Amino acid sequence: MSDIESEILRRRTVAIISHPDAGKTTLTEKLLLYSGAIHEAGAVTGGKHSSTTSDWMEIEQQRGISVSSSAMRVRYGNVLLNILDTPGHQDFSEDTYRTLMAVDSAIMLLDAGRGVQEQTIKLFKVCRDRGIPITTFMNKLDRPARNPLELLDEVEQTLGITAIPRTWPIGDGSDFRGIYDRESHDFLEFERTVGNRHKAPVSVGDVRGTELRRQIGEAAHDRLLEDLEFVEHVIPPFDREAYIREDCTPVYWGSAITNFGVEHFLQQLIDLAPTPQAFSFTSPTGSDVVQEPANDSFVGFVYKVQANMNKAHRDRVSYLRIVSGRFERGMTAFHPRSGKDTKLNYPFEIFGQDRQILDEAFPGDVIGLTNPGLFQVGDTLTSGADLQMKAFPRFAPELYAKVWPAQGSFSKGFRKGIEQLRQEGVVQIFAEADGNPAPFIGVIGELQLELFAWRMEHEYNERIRLERLPYTRTRWVVGNGTPSNAVPTVLDEQGRSVLLFKSDWEIDYTLQRSEGLQLSDTPSL
Repeated sequence: MSDIESEILRRRTVAIISHPDAGKTTLTEKLLLYSGAIHEAGAVTGGKHSSTTSDWMEIEQQRGISVSSSAMRVRYGNVLLNILDTPGHQDFSEDTYRTLMAVDSAIMLLDAGRGVQEQTIKLFKVCRDRGIPITTFMNKLDRPARNPLELLDEVEQTLGITAIPRTWPIGDGSDFRGIYDRESHDFLEFERTVGNRHKAPVSVGDVRGTELRRQIGEAAHDRLLEDLEFVEHVIPPFDREAYIREDCTPVYWGSAITNFGVEHFLQQLIDLAPTPQAFSFTSPTGSDVVQEPANDSFVGFVYKVQANMNKAHRDRVSYLRIVSGRFERGMTAFHPRSGKDTKLNYPFEIFGQDRQILDEAFPGDVIGLTNPGLFQVGDTLTSGADLQMKAFPRFAPELYAKVWPAQGSFSKGFRKGIEQLRQEGVVQIFAEADGNPAPFIGVIGELQLELFAWRMEHEYNERIRLERLPYTRTRWVVGNGTPSNAVPTVLDEQGRSVLLFKSDWEIDYTLQRSEGLQLSDTPSL
């Protein structure tokens, strides 16, 4: 076995997806705690005392929500686990979707009191489209939860995937005692810790024992045993091959905030999650090229660009997922989009906003590269092959605004902030035909506008004024057709014509009056 092959077997690269407020950042923090990467878990409730590893931006700590994806690499035993945390809010869906392009499996986090929610359904579909196996964690058992069998049925009926419980909850809310491991038949009983900031002590008990019966009461204990007997006889056994094929999802139960079930879940995740997988690229002739991780030639792609991660550096960082070969510090790589070679002198390991220089990395790793303005989202870097990453998803904006500097001057800092936040994907920039100097921006949701204004002020020292526009529908022109009526028309970042509308009725009216006009709600690839 070669060095690259042995390193591949050690690596797992996973993303965490969920609806907002399901506890995604809390689970990330607790996985870091149990891996030994941090010694005390932070809180994500918002306010001046909030501090977590993945939510490192000041606005995230103030609001208690994730507005940007982050990456952390941790070691658990002999395994290197790359954890990619994603924003849960739908306004930041593009960032989440790009992150899902860079992983080999995903953790689907569900609130056990609410079940499958809207944003989870959308993200699950993306995972399905990408062929990503999904492991489910039913969270918040420290609060009143829905019936476990009802939750499993909802997963199957709503998402169309067989849900196989590998653990079972013992109680919920204030009566939550722990979990039952269906494979080992152990009852894992947990104790709370002060402030839930440290690892929870665990003791192994007998689920049929008199002590548990005394704790939860005879009636509750009888129902528990009946449920377990039903599960054993009705639910099919877990099949890892079916999990890899996305035919089923293993389900685990716990409470991230109180640390109940987290370490057991981490151990199971390490065993289940697939090692780095192959990725498909496009050759100059347009044919598909499947790049296997064990291939000796180096290939990687940029899935995210982030500016101002560290106030001491004020630089831009490109997140590079390594697909194949060995990455070495100081190596020269080919950049197919520009057709130029570039020297990669300062690679580093990313841990939230922290960075540490690294000398080498392998398939599955996500590393940071200092970006001098060369790299963009979707770029590839190779040891010489002319390969292009297939197009990343691009969503149609639903809110528009013109951006003016509050002081009335289009300064260098103003233009720099607009351009760098465009490159990150925080906003989309459009050009007006009349050459108006005020940037014309589009976003998916209101929170994106808030984030854009906040970052312009706090990172680029540029207070801005937003002139809201009434358009809520975006359509790209396909082919050479033109509207016969007066429709606001702008150009996107690649010079493609884009029509803006206020309603679906306006779209239908324009199409009826404009012979030969074809429109698309997504840009052509």
